[in-house]
Amino acid sequence: MSVLELDEVTKLHPGSPPVAALRSVTLCIASGEFAAVVGPSGSGKSTLLAIAGTLERPTSGSVRVAGVAVDAMADHELSAVRAHAIGFVFQQFFLVPTLSTLDNVANGLLYRGTPVAERRKAARVALDAVGLTHRLEHRPSELSGGECQRTAIARALVGTPAIILADEPTGNVDTAQGAEILEILWGLNATGVTVVVVTHNREIADTLPRVVALRDGVVESDVRRR
Repeated sequence: MSVLELDEVTKLHPGSPPVAALRSVTLCIASGEFAAVVGPSGSGKSTLLAIAGTLERPTSGSVRVAGVAVDAMADHELSAVRAHAIGFVFQQFFLVPTLSTLDNVANGLLYRGTPVAERRKAARVALDAVGLTHRLEHRPSELSGGECQRTAIARALVGTPAIILADEPTGNVDTAQGAEILEILWGLNATGVTVVVVTHNREIADTLPRVVALRDGVVESDVRRR
């Protein structure tokens, strides 16, 4: 079963002439995959992630998330898709500095209308999955960079999304913490979570089962190792 499908997706940015960030990209991510999207700056990685995450609309082509066509959806419908089907992890952690680790993760369910007690219960489970049950009441300023990113991963995981989209998840931590982040993502994938990591780091990409390489807005290669 596919959880993400891009079919002949093109994205043009306004200009004279318009700039093509993506050019007729076709990509299918199956349930349970762990894939990397890699490429140099300007290759279209961030645009692909934004369109896959319904944060931007393609100029042409079609997108399906968890089997649902999102092309003609209104903004509030896209917000619902993001809330229920997609978990985001960014290079910048985007944690609320005044909230505890537990409540930062619980906020991942805020837009579902889930009652507070249920949100916090689910957040505990997600934090246990990333090894942070000993940091529930700590604020972001009291956490290491790696712990902040693990909190962000738990927030992405808390709603059991169909897919996690991770944009440079090791970019703001040191090498050792980056290895821990990847190990956590591997562990989540082993439980069936679908993960796509967008990175410029080819060494990281080459450790993953599938590597999609972008250059100048087109898919240069798509390699499955196992």
